[in-house]
Amino acid sequence: MIKAELVKELRERTGAGMMDCKKALTETGGDMEKAIIYLREHGLAAAAKKAGRTTKEGRIEAYIHPGAKLGVLIEVDCETDFVANTEDYKHLCRELAMQVAAASPSYISREDVPQEQVEKEAAILRNQALAEGKPEKVVEKIVAGRLEKFYQDVCLLEQPYIRDAEKTVKELINEYIAKLGENIVVRRFTRFRLGENA
Repeated sequence: MIKAELVKELRERTGAGMMDCKKALTETGGDMEKAIIYLREHGLAAAAKKAGRTTKEGRIEAYIHPGAKLGVLIEVDCETDFVANTEDYKHLCRELAMQVAAASPSYISREDVPQEQVEKEAAILRNQALAEGKPEKVVEKIVAGRLEKFYQDVCLLEQPYIRDAEKTVKELINEYIAKLGENIVVRRFTRFRLGENA
């Protein structure tokens, strides 16, 4: 029998619904850490199911860093205005705007990175690996690994979340998709720094 306090604690730690928390604890024999992993994995499954759904509502969130020298506008879309007006959704939009301010991504996802830029980056990484004296046969693996790091730097969804480096921004959004029950999509963003050319 799963104690109510345990369910409450899991809910507070993950933001998942009560029934989902109870099920996760039941499935994992009351192990809190395993239950958190279970919920994260299920969040991904829930997000995958909702990925094709149309998003025509949402918010444009603004974040101005103290000192007013750095600002972000971000459009985050969902399916209904009901969800767009919830505190949870507003919180996610604020977090995403702050992520863009802090981590300065250039693109939303790796699919948005122009192919010529990827090829240019791969060529630089290949030359670096060869200059380091790496054997020819492992150079491609090294390039692939370093390209992953490149994507983590320049793509918002692949960046480590600024408040919890254990999860990516994509995983954060998936948790909110599972929690709010709607597809959520980052549509576009712009980051402004005073004196910086666009």
